[in-house]
Order: sequence, then structure tokens, then C-alpha cells
Amino acid sequence: MKHFFGIFLRGLAMGAADVVPGVSGGTIAFITGIYSELLHSLSRFNLQFITILKNQGVKAAWLHINGYFLLSLGLGIIVSILSLARLVTYLLASHPLLVWSFFFGLIIASSIFVLRQMRGWNVGGIILLVAGIALAVAIGQLRPAEVVASNAYIFMAGAIAICAMILPGISGSFILLLLGVYGHVLGAIKALDLTTLALFGSGCVVGLLSFVRILTWLLDHYHQRVIALLAGFIAGSLYLVWPWKAVLSVYTDSHGIEKPLTQANVLPADFELITGHSAQLLPCILLMISGLLVVFALEKLGEKNVNNL
Repeated sequence: MKHFFGIFLRGLAMGAADVVPGVSGGTIAFITGIYSELLHSLSRFNLQFITILKNQGVKAAWLHINGYFLLSLGLGIIVSILSLARLVTYLLASHPLLVWSFFFGLIIASSIFVLRQMRGWNVGGIILLVAGIALAVAIGQLRPAEVVASNAYIFMAGAIAICAMILPGISGSFILLLLGVYGHVLGAIKALDLTTLALFGSGCVVGLLSFVRILTWLLDHYHQRVIALLAGFIAGSLYLVWPWKAVLSVYTDSHGIEKPLTQANVLPADFELITGHSAQLLPCILLMISGLLVVFALEKLGEKNVNNL
């Protein structure tokens, strides 16, 4: 029970990360030492699982998919998302500089952690690292879409976003933002719109079970190369979560609300000149340091988890 409570806590952290555009729950799984176990457990939903369920019963099938692990982690993620959706919406609207500063520190430490997993650098690893950084920055420069969120589109968005959520450094929430359905999904969570949540969840299941097998195979056969690419993803996402931004252009969504269309990262001093608002430099730096410390604490938790397996 103590072990699975620890898994539940990791799920809480993953859910909290997945709610925020720019932060990845996959990163939390990676630094807490459960990423490989998560991928391999999910990849066991296959024909062998059906055969075991048919011939040996529910208990054997449950053990085959590492059911207690997935249940504990899944409950943590669900509880976190349902409880934090309103809080995150409020904090991002009311204290954006402070929130993004905390996550900026979180991602810096995450980048350091993943880079330390490399057991030897070569030209190929460096190229993949740079490619990962470039891809993450390119994604961060894309403009959010304004779409009609039909049932089919919500399903498709879930299938795409869950693939990003499982990748360290690629934010599933930001992918939803780019697809134009982040507000729809967050609103459905807050309002407990079961129809929208069921469509989105079904898309997530289909996307996850399809993608996780590919990712598991890549990690098993090209581990160091995949780590280099993931490290680039995480480092590149720093561009997206830089706290101080200047809005270059805006657009009006379907509800008549003005939202940023294009933004540019600026220095804190320039932010004050452009916006007329305080850069809150000292509290932002303190929150960056707090983010660093949180990751180092999660890393220790991950080492303890590995040692206990």
C-alpha cells in the first residue's frame, strides 16, 4: 500500500503538470523514475492480454498489465486534474508571471536531469538534442487555432494530445491549445460535461494504446538516442514557458474574448517598459528556485522508487 500510495502521489504531480499548457506530465513520470514502467505496462494491452483474460481469468490479466500500478497512477492523475482545473485557470489569469516562473524552474531542472541520463555523447546524440530543441521551439511559435469543436474533432484532439502528454517535454495541454480545444476541454472538466469528457477520453485511449507501443520499442532499441531527443524537447520547451512576454497581436475567439495570437519573449526590464506592469523579478526568481527544488525532490523520490523495485 505504501508503494502504491507513492505511485498515486506521482499521478497527482503528472495531472497537475498536464493541466498547464507548456508543461508535460511525461516529464514528471520521467524524473520520478516510473516512465519505463508506465510505457511497458500500457504496451501490455495487446492480443496476449485478451488471451490471458480468456484462458486464465481476470486476476491473471490484471497482473499482466500491472493493474495496481496503472490504477494508482490513473487515480492520481484524475483526482489532480478534476481538483486543479479551476485553480490553474484562476492562477494563470491572476498571477501568470509567478506561475510561469515556477514552471520555468521546473523545466530547467528537468532538462538537467534528463541530460544526466546520457551515458556518452556522440555526433548523433548532439544532432538529436538540437533537433528536439528546434522542434519544441517551432511548436511554441505556432498560432492557436479557432475551430468548431465537433464530436469527431474532440475525439481526434484527445488522440493527438495524449501522445504529447506521454512524451517528456511536449505539453499535451499546449497541443490542445494549438488545436483550439483547450478551453472546451477545461470547461468540460470544470462543468463535468460527461459527453465531451467521454469523447475526449475515448480519443486519449485510442491514441495512447497506439502510440505507446512505438515509443516503448524505440526506448528498448535506441534508448540513448531517444533520451537525447527527449532532452531536446524538454530544453526547447523553456522557450514556451518563459514568463515575460510581449503580445504582438491578438485575436477574438468565438465567444468574443480577445486572446494573444503572437507573443515574443522579452527581458524583465523590457516587459515593464512595454506593458507598464511590474516584472515581479524577485518573487519570480524565488519561484524558479522553488521549481528547481521540487524537481530535485522528485528525483530523489524516483531514485527511492527504483531502489525499491
